[in-house]
Amino acid sequence: MDFRNNPYQNPSSSAIGDGISELLRCQMATVDFSPAEIVRHQTAHWRGVQAEIMQIIGHVNYELRYKGQRHLLIAAEQAARYEGVTVLEGLPPSTVRNFSQKLILVPAGRTYFVSNNPRLLTRWIYLYIDPQAVPVDPDLGFPQADLKPRLLFDDSGLWQTIHKLKAQVGSTDPGDRMYAEALGGLLAHELLRLQGANPAPRPANRGGLAGWQRKRVIDFMEAHLAEDISLNVLADLVRLSPYHFLRSFKQSFGEPPYRYWTERRIARAKTLLANPRASITEIAFDVGFSGTSAFSATFHRITGQTPTDYRRSLE
Repeated sequence: MDFRNNPYQNPSSSAIGDGISELLRCQMATVDFSPAEIVRHQTAHWRGVQAEIMQIIGHVNYELRYKGQRHLLIAAEQAARYEGVTVLEGLPPSTVRNFSQKLILVPAGRTYFVSNNPRLLTRWIYLYIDPQAVPVDPDLGFPQADLKPRLLFDDSGLWQTIHKLKAQVGSTDPGDRMYAEALGGLLAHELLRLQGANPAPRPANRGGLAGWQRKRVIDFMEAHLAEDISLNVLADLVRLSPYHFLRSFKQSFGEPPYRYWTERRIARAKTLLANPRASITEIAFDVGFSGTSAFSATFHRITGQTPTDYRRSLE
């Protein structure tokens, strides 16, 4: 049965299918380090984007290689070497020694190789971008775009998006998954801009979601406030692509879905805080947070008060 056409029948099946597809995508090729033990990394997976924060932890010569089905955007936060070479298929090799705060774009299917004798303990951010899955306007043709390789360049717009995505790695705020997925779409737009692709803007659709779509999404959100739901699941509910769902939801509600969902969680938490017998930890779990610190930080960001202070104000 196609649950896209029956979104109320079994939304959890859609979530499971989306999770399986994401897992399969995450099993695609990643950068291969040698020796592997000199690398410490932290990884996050979202729809269309996998992020890895990489740290070289030893002053030993190393090599790395990559060739895969996804575009790879590399941000060198700290990188300097005594000697070495960077080879990106389609461009002349580079022996530049200090490339801190530089970017590298490895298009899907291109070979990338580095051999380094490091001078500093290198810190990288690797972003693997699946052109078939990232939520971007389908009219822009990102899956078919012929991205050009770029070696050791700078771009302020890309850096801003990269830093925002980095901040989501390891986040325990349940609303941040949808935010990261939206940032993946923005990243795709930035890469197209980098290629000089500037399609003419289309007239805005001011209608937003239809009435039945608004009701379906809001009912689903209220019933699953404590769950970590992907953007793809919400888009499937109303038979839209993730990109068009994001745009239509914001037109209808004045804010993106990840922010709306977070605010609804905090509103639910306020109700639960009125019960003095419920602990802060129990309430955090009840509204989808993994612990009290993430819950308290989000509660304070939304309300300007800690959960404890808010409870005291009710007395």
